[in-house]
Amino acid sequence: MSNENFNTLAAFAVVARERSFTRAAAKLGVSQSALSQTVKGLEERLGIRLLMRTTRSVSPTEAGERLLRTLAPRFEEIEQELAAMNAMRDKPAGTIRITAGEHSAVTVLQNGLARFLPEYPDINVEIIVDYGLVDIAAEGFDAGVRLGEQVAKDMIAVRIGPAMRMAVVGSPSYFERHPRPEAPQDLTAHNCINIRLPTYGGLFAWEFEKGGREVKVRVEGQLVFNNIGLRLESALQGLGLTYMPEDLTLDHIRAGRLIRVLEDWCEPFPGYHLYYPSRRHASPAFAILVEALRYRDP
Repeated sequence: MSNENFNTLAAFAVVARERSFTRAAAKLGVSQSALSQTVKGLEERLGIRLLMRTTRSVSPTEAGERLLRTLAPRFEEIEQELAAMNAMRDKPAGTIRITAGEHSAVTVLQNGLARFLPEYPDINVEIIVDYGLVDIAAEGFDAGVRLGEQVAKDMIAVRIGPAMRMAVVGSPSYFERHPRPEAPQDLTAHNCINIRLPTYGGLFAWEFEKGGREVKVRVEGQLVFNNIGLRLESALQGLGLTYMPEDLTLDHIRAGRLIRVLEDWCEPFPGYHLYYPSRRHASPAFAILVEALRYRDP
């Protein structure tokens, strides 16, 4: 249906309900003469009289009553849906799906959602923990979380966490049996706890930087995991060295449960970013969530 036909039928329905061109014109915000011409044009196209007009009143004919009975429920449904849309704007609602790695989900998203969700009880958030570089559009996600340097150029990226550092740590009992590495290359002689990333299909190479020099070391060891918790616990048990986000190790280092090495080779790098397609039309709920998660320097 063209906009012209829709508007004409809507105009007829208002006149038929109000039984007055004057009241209908005021309700629609048009002149009485223009409204009269609109309804007259509809009658001419249909070839049938829809309204009986007298100097004092307007009433639907039998055909007009039939058309009004057909149109009225549809227009009411449309008005109700538009009202619901306005309510959604004023009271954001819906489900938002996000894919993220374990560390970002626990340290960034969970803290942000703890502040956000109580204020918006009609918004639901589903977080899927996955170490792979997921195609969010193909997999039906609204957004994903990656380190800033990993976000594709065709995505909108919003910083949601501070800069990060990595740490290489081992237990005191481990270092009773092994010398401390002085340079990244020394790690090849150590029992290292590895992580396997599904996207790359192989073991993650430990990355280091010092004075502008970047070094990647492919380490070996008896243990390979695909999550952080098991790697950390294995290091605490003295089963090898592990490489993980610094914030997860600091309490253990202060308590003497872990010893840090190669600290001067672990420089800060861009932290986590929420990313989503640039062509995505943001719902009110999604737009509010993005602003709630956006990182602001202290």
